[in-house]
This record gives sequence, C-alpha cells and structure tokens, in this order.
Amino acid sequence: MSETENKTENGSMESAGECTAGDTKDDKGLGLGVIFFIVAFVVCFLSGTLLFPKLLYSKKKQPFNFDHALHVSEAGDCESCHSLREDGSFSGIPKLATCLDCHAEDPMGETEDEAIFVEEYVSKEKEIPWYVYSRQPDCVFFSHAAHTEANGMDCVTCHGHIGESTSLKPYEENRITGYSRDIWGKNIFGIKKHSWDRMKMDDCAACHKKETGHQGYCFQCHK
Repeated sequence: MSETENKTENGSMESAGECTAGDTKDDKGLGLGVIFFIVAFVVCFLSGTLLFPKLLYSKKKQPFNFDHALHVSEAGDCESCHSLREDGSFSGIPKLATCLDCHAEDPMGETEDEAIFVEEYVSKEKEIPWYVYSRQPDCVFFSHAAHTEANGMDCVTCHGHIGESTSLKPYEENRITGYSRDIWGKNIFGIKKHSWDRMKMDDCAACHKKETGHQGYCFQCHK
C-alpha cells in the first residue's frame, strides 16, 4: 500500500472516530435535556396543585362553631331556620331574631361556643357575622323557591349533608375575587364526585339540561 493510501485511510479512521465522539456528546445532551424537562414538569405540577391553592385562598374561622346536627334534631328540619319569605324569596342565614325564638340570655348548655354566642351577640343584640360558603356574586340571582318548592329539590343536592355536621369547616376565600372556594370547588382540575362539590354556572347549566332538556337563558340567573 502506498504512503498516500495509508494517509487517506488514517484520515478516514480519525474522521469516523470524531463523528462517533460527537454523536455520543449529542446523545448525552439530549438525555440531560429530557431529564431536565421531566424534573421541571414535576416541580411545576406539584407547585400548581399543592402550593398555588394555598397562596390563592386564605382561611378564616367562623365567629364560633355551630352544630347543625344538634339543631336539626331539636328543630326537626332545615326550614325551621332557613325559610322562605311570603314573596318566595329565601331568607338566607338566620338573623339573631330567629335564634332568639329558642335561645335566651341564659346559655343553653355549657359549651364554649354557646357562651360566645350569648355574651358576644345575644347580650349585645349584635348580628353574627357568618362567612357564607355558598354566597354567589351580586350579579347572580337564584330562586330557592323555584328549586325546592316548585321542583322538590332537596337541599343536599347543592349544599351536601351539612345538616349532619357537628362542626363548621374553615371558610376559604379567594384572595383575588373574594368569593368562597366552595363556588369553584376544592379540586383544582375541576373534577367533582358529588353534585354539591361545586356551584359554578356550568354546574347549574348541566343540571338544567339534564332535568329540563334546556340549560336555560342568561337573563334567568343574571340580572
């Protein structure tokens, strides 16, 4: 073999070696890029699902605890405290006057919550500043009479089994909108297992579509 042919062959082998080394570096870079992407995705996912809700919502305690189960057993039903007015509108959260139909200035029981109720509100004739989990925006109109009286809907459908609860959960308020987290729902992905897990417009429309065949018109709920 001539000297020229030897040089050519050696040059080809060196070039092939350089190409192989370059390919190995590219593969390593690609692998590191994939690993970095996966790690970044996991971090962002966990931050969005675990950290973001804690930053978006603030927790507030109710003025004192309220035992729904106890009051339902004494009063008999929800309507004893949450009633409809003569014009069909919903009275909402009971006023102090409703509580005084049963309660007096002397505590009924020995619990700390009863003492707070009597000392801070009954004695001072002061309304209880409850945080309302289901309060909707001011632009939303909802007729309880149309749903419970006219169509026989159970309170549980929207409010869950709150009548069986013995304590009040913390009120979670959206720092941006000021609305309760119960409106949007606990699940950040919008997944709901029960009808009372959320109170968004889409949920109302879906229920209307299912029960009446039509999701309704904008002016029926937005005034």
